[in-house]
Amino acid sequence: MRANIRRVKPVASLQEFFKDSVAGAMTRQGVNADDHTAYYVVNLLTLFARSEALYERTDNGVELKPLAVILAEAVDSARPEERQHALQRVGDISLFLAGFFGDGMAYRLVDVDYYIRMGGSAYSALSEQVRGSLRGQVFGAVFAELSRKFHAFVDVLADVRSEATNSQDVDILRMYELWLRTGSRRAARELRKAGIEPNRAIDGDTRH
Repeated sequence: MRANIRRVKPVASLQEFFKDSVAGAMTRQGVNADDHTAYYVVNLLTLFARSEALYERTDNGVELKPLAVILAEAVDSARPEERQHALQRVGDISLFLAGFFGDGMAYRLVDVDYYIRMGGSAYSALSEQVRGSLRGQVFGAVFAELSRKFHAFVDVLADVRSEATNSQDVDILRMYELWLRTGSRRAARELRKAGIEPNRAIDGDTRH
């Protein structure tokens, strides 16, 4: 029997690929956002396509630094630039991990709702810290919108990943858990496509 080998499509520009992918995902997920915010997300995906941008070299080797450690560094830093960089990194990493890997976070110590809380709070604090500065004039509104619509952009990134991998398999129990934890509109749509209507009266206390 011949193996089912997935063909790899050549991409001339990774940034252009993510630009088209994000635009398509935003349309499918019904997410409206400023062009600058969408462009920021495209650049984020392009950046983290290189593993060295996501992982850091530490005394224990190359690893992903825990978000709590990065956030503590932001709090302890005496320089505003360092605090802002740390907050931005918490927001960026949280969005990337929750969006691209949220479906597979079941049974881990922290689930996708942890990253949503951390990332949304980090972008919100960052938008406040850059207010009144030159950087704030450029990115303040972007960070504020990412904070307000963090759940929505997690769905957008999850959609981008699903389309890129051409995945047709849906873990119904995991989708229901994601909906309970985060209220994800994407998860609700996937459940309805499978003939299941999300019920807010069931286990409502577990939602955040």
